Amino acid sequence: MTWRQQNLVFWLGAFLLLLVMLVLVRQILLPFVAGAALAYALHPVAAWLGRYGISRVSAAAAIMAVLTVIFFAIVLLLVPLLVEQMVDFAQRLPSYVVRLQEMFGSVLESDWAQFFGIDPDSIRASITSFMSRGIDLTTALFGSLWSGGVAIVGIASLLVVTPFVAFYLLRDWDGIIARVDRLVPLDHAEDVRRLAREIDGKVAAFVRGQLIVGFLLGIFYAIGLVAIGLNYGLLIGLASGILSFIPYLGFTVGFVLSIAIALVQFGPNWLMIAAVVVVFMVGQLLEGYVLQPRLIGRNVGLHPVWLIFALFASGLLFGFVGLLIAIPAAAAIGVILRFAVERYRMSPLFRGSGPST
Repeated sequence: MTWRQQNLVFWLGAFLLLLVMLVLVRQILLPFVAGAALAYALHPVAAWLGRYGISRVSAAAAIMAVLTVIFFAIVLLLVPLLVEQMVDFAQRLPSYVVRLQEMFGSVLESDWAQFFGIDPDSIRASITSFMSRGIDLTTALFGSLWSGGVAIVGIASLLVVTPFVAFYLLRDWDGIIARVDRLVPLDHAEDVRRLAREIDGKVAAFVRGQLIVGFLLGIFYAIGLVAIGLNYGLLIGLASGILSFIPYLGFTVGFVLSIAIALVQFGPNWLMIAAVVVVFMVGQLLEGYVLQPRLIGRNVGLHPVWLIFALFASGLLFGFVGLLIAIPAAAAIGVILRFAVERYRMSPLFRGSGPST
């Protein structure tokens, strides 16, 4: 085995070992991933404070203290209202389901449904079965959130462990980067550092930009839905903004929930239902043509098909944590693949051995 082959086997083996270890511990990854993402996003702030003579420890402590104050302020102001809306929504869910069934039933019994040979009874039975399963699932979910020890421990670990992880990573960021840099093989140091800078640029553009985009979208959706008068508009709007960190998820969840509630609350006033649609369409235009180009830019540069594949694959391996890391990981893999293609096009394997003499 040649030296290059040994290197290739070593790095492939190391990557596979790391992947297996992450899959094995995926159930406890969330607070650590959240803490690392928070430290990564706030590193420029700590570096900026350092330029004014503030030590790294003091800068990290000050940043986390400010975030803690903001977090508790939000908890005191918004959480009671959001919990009230969640409880009310859970109580009204069965009546919403019944109302939607009645609306679908009237549509199924219309003349055009009979013209296409649609059997109202079989469709109604399928809808009833689907709705009942949805109610059971929702009831079980709320029950597990309140009484399930694993869920409570998970939420507690997210709220308690994440700030500590973020603080220690923020404090030791430069030292960690320096120690990793000293482990880079000397023969490939320049290539590795160039790739690391390119990956950092793309991931930083997404993480820091998407956090701001999600925050602004949450405010926009919440104000728009509350202004329309939609029940639970504040809860749905803020949840849509938070879930916007995962592409397509925030819009899909918020839009489907809003339309379902609007049909029950406003039907048959289609003007108000159209207003809900307009809020989400304007939100998408705002995200796609204003917020993302200005706050994220085109630096991530992921093809939509590759983006969807990354979401599915990462979600399958790591669950919800996988959805959070899918886009940064896909951006990093894209940089490495482009580098590999560049080297392949320079190699004899692509160019050939040339004309024989």
